[in-house]
Amino acid sequence: MSTVDIRLTVNGESVVETVEPRTTLVDFLREALGLTGSHVGCEHGVCGACTVRLNDAVVRGCLMLAVQCDGARVETIEGVSDAGTIADLQEAFRLRNALQCGFCTPAMLLTAQDLLADGGVPSRDAIREHLSGNYCRCTGYHAIVDAVEAVAKDRDTARAKGATP
Repeated sequence: MSTVDIRLTVNGESVVETVEPRTTLVDFLREALGLTGSHVGCEHGVCGACTVRLNDAVVRGCLMLAVQCDGARVETIEGVSDAGTIADLQEAFRLRNALQCGFCTPAMLLTAQDLLADGGVPSRDAIREHLSGNYCRCTGYHAIVDAVEAVAKDRDTARAKGATP
Protein backbone atom coordinates (compact mmCIF):
# COMPACT_ATOMS: atom_id res chain seq x y z
CA MET A 1 0.00 0.00 0.00
CA SER A 2 1.32 3.45 -0.84
CA THR A 3 1.72 6.13 1.81
CA VAL A 4 1.77 9.92 1.83
CA ASP A 5 3.60 12.33 4.11
CA ILE A 6 1.41 15.03 5.61
CA ARG A 7 2.22 18.11 7.67
CA LEU A 8 -0.42 19.82 9.73
CA THR A 9 -0.92 21.63 12.98
CA VAL A 10 -2.99 19.77 15.54
CA ASN A 11 -4.01 21.65 18.67
CA GLY A 12 -1.24 24.17 18.08
CA GLU A 13 1.52 21.61 17.58
CA SER A 14 3.24 20.80 14.30
CA VAL A 15 2.72 17.21 13.18
CA VAL A 16 4.48 15.34 10.39
CA GLU A 17 3.21 11.83 9.75
CA THR A 18 3.05 9.21 7.03
CA VAL A 19 -0.46 7.93 6.30
CA GLU A 20 -2.25 5.69 3.87
CA PRO A 21 -4.27 7.85 1.46
CA ARG A 22 -7.53 6.18 2.59
CA THR A 23 -7.09 7.09 6.28
CA THR A 24 -9.87 9.33 7.53
CA LEU A 25 -9.03 12.36 9.63
CA VAL A 26 -10.81 10.96 12.69
CA ASP A 27 -8.95 7.64 12.41
CA PHE A 28 -5.66 9.50 12.00
CA LEU A 29 -6.32 11.63 15.09
CA ARG A 30 -7.37 8.64 17.18
CA GLU A 31 -4.86 6.05 16.01
CA ALA A 32 -1.75 7.98 15.02
CA LEU A 33 -1.98 10.81 17.56
CA GLY A 34 -3.92 9.18 20.40
CA LEU A 35 -6.54 11.96 20.41
CA THR A 36 -9.58 9.86 21.20
CA GLY A 37 -12.07 12.59 22.13
CA SER A 38 -13.56 12.61 18.64
CA HIS A 39 -15.48 9.40 18.16
CA VAL A 40 -16.23 7.16 15.22
CA GLY A 41 -19.96 6.66 15.02
CA CYS A 42 -21.88 6.21 11.81
CA GLU A 43 -18.92 6.77 9.45
CA HIS A 44 -21.30 8.58 7.08
CA GLY A 45 -21.16 12.12 8.52
CA VAL A 46 -24.67 11.87 9.92
CA CYS A 47 -24.22 11.43 13.69
CA GLY A 48 -21.60 14.15 14.26
CA ALA A 49 -19.58 12.15 16.81
CA CYS A 50 -16.39 12.70 14.77
CA THR A 51 -16.66 16.51 14.75
CA VAL A 52 -13.42 18.50 14.79
CA ARG A 53 -12.37 21.95 13.60
CA LEU A 54 -10.42 22.31 10.39
CA ASN A 55 -9.06 25.81 9.76
CA ASP A 56 -11.72 27.18 12.15
CA ALA A 57 -14.61 25.38 10.43
CA VAL A 58 -16.53 22.56 12.10
CA VAL A 59 -16.19 19.42 9.95
CA ARG A 60 -16.96 15.73 10.14
CA GLY A 61 -13.69 13.87 10.65
CA CYS A 62 -15.09 10.69 9.13
CA LEU A 63 -15.74 12.47 5.82
CA MET A 64 -12.29 14.06 5.57
CA LEU A 65 -9.20 12.16 4.56
CA ALA A 66 -6.07 12.94 6.53
CA VAL A 67 -4.25 13.73 3.26
CA GLN A 68 -6.83 16.45 2.55
CA CYS A 69 -5.67 18.18 5.71
CA ASP A 70 -2.06 18.58 4.61
CA GLY A 71 -1.02 22.09 5.64
CA ALA A 72 -4.18 22.67 7.66
CA ARG A 73 -4.90 23.53 11.30
CA VAL A 74 -6.93 20.96 13.18
CA GLU A 75 -8.44 21.47 16.62
CA THR A 76 -9.87 18.61 18.62
CA ILE A 77 -11.85 18.57 21.83
CA GLU A 78 -8.59 17.88 23.69
CA GLY A 79 -6.98 21.07 22.39
CA VAL A 80 -10.00 23.27 22.93
CA SER A 81 -10.54 21.82 26.40
CA ASP A 82 -6.89 22.15 27.41
CA ALA A 83 -6.91 25.78 26.24
CA GLY A 84 -9.85 26.48 28.56
CA THR A 85 -11.95 28.09 25.84
CA ILE A 86 -14.93 25.85 26.52
CA ALA A 87 -14.64 25.53 30.30
CA ASP A 88 -17.90 27.40 30.79
CA LEU A 89 -19.69 25.13 28.33
CA GLN A 90 -18.27 22.03 29.98
CA GLU A 91 -19.44 23.24 33.37
CA ALA A 92 -22.89 24.13 32.06
CA PHE A 93 -23.23 20.68 30.49
CA ARG A 94 -22.28 19.14 33.83
CA LEU A 95 -24.57 21.31 35.92
CA ARG A 96 -27.58 20.86 33.64
CA ASN A 97 -27.06 17.12 33.14
CA ALA A 98 -26.59 17.69 29.42
CA LEU A 99 -24.33 14.68 29.13
CA GLN A 100 -24.63 11.09 30.13
CA CYS A 101 -22.57 8.49 28.31
CA GLY A 102 -20.32 11.20 26.87
CA PHE A 103 -20.10 9.77 23.36
CA CYS A 104 -21.67 12.82 21.67
CA THR A 105 -20.45 15.39 24.19
CA PRO A 106 -17.13 16.39 22.55
CA ALA A 107 -18.88 17.09 19.25
CA MET A 108 -21.74 18.91 20.97
CA LEU A 109 -19.25 21.12 22.80
CA LEU A 110 -17.26 21.96 19.65
CA THR A 111 -20.44 22.67 17.71
CA ALA A 112 -21.89 24.81 20.51
CA GLN A 113 -18.65 26.78 20.75
CA ASP A 114 -18.84 27.37 17.01
CA LEU A 115 -22.36 28.78 17.40
CA LEU A 116 -21.39 31.01 20.31
CA ALA A 117 -18.19 32.34 18.72
CA ASP A 118 -19.99 35.30 17.15
CA GLY A 119 -21.47 36.42 20.45
CA GLY A 120 -25.03 37.28 21.23
CA VAL A 121 -27.73 35.01 22.52
CA PRO A 122 -29.18 32.76 19.83
CA SER A 123 -32.77 31.65 20.11
CA ARG A 124 -33.52 28.14 21.35
CA ASP A 125 -34.56 27.28 17.79
CA ALA A 126 -31.24 28.56 16.45
CA ILE A 127 -29.37 26.50 19.04
CA ARG A 128 -31.34 23.40 18.08
CA GLU A 129 -30.74 24.03 14.40
CA HIS A 130 -26.98 24.50 14.87
CA LEU A 131 -26.71 21.34 16.96
CA SER A 132 -29.01 19.33 14.69
CA GLY A 133 -26.15 17.47 13.02
CA ASN A 134 -25.09 15.95 16.34
CA TYR A 135 -27.06 12.98 17.62
CA CYS A 136 -27.47 12.24 21.30
CA ARG A 137 -29.10 9.00 22.25
CA CYS A 138 -29.00 9.45 26.03
CA THR A 139 -30.06 12.88 27.25
CA GLY A 140 -32.48 14.19 24.73
CA TYR A 141 -31.76 17.71 23.64
CA HIS A 142 -33.60 19.87 26.14
CA ALA A 143 -30.78 19.88 28.71
CA ILE A 144 -28.17 20.46 25.99
CA VAL A 145 -30.08 23.46 24.62
CA ASP A 146 -30.51 24.75 28.19
CA ALA A 147 -26.75 24.53 28.78
CA VAL A 148 -25.83 26.31 25.54
CA GLU A 149 -28.44 29.01 26.13
CA ALA A 150 -27.19 29.60 29.70
CA VAL A 151 -23.60 30.01 28.50
CA ALA A 152 -24.68 32.36 25.70
CA LYS A 153 -26.51 34.53 28.23
CA ASP A 154 -23.58 34.50 30.67
CA ARG A 155 -21.09 35.40 27.94
CA ASP A 156 -23.37 38.17 26.64
CA THR A 157 -23.71 39.61 30.16
CA ALA A 158 -19.93 39.48 30.63
CA ARG A 159 -19.38 41.26 27.28
CA ALA A 160 -21.89 43.96 28.23
CA LYS A 161 -19.96 44.56 31.44
CA GLY A 162 -16.71 44.77 29.48
CA ALA A 163 -15.32 41.50 30.79
CA THR A 164 -13.83 38.86 28.56
CA PRO A 165 -15.83 35.62 28.92
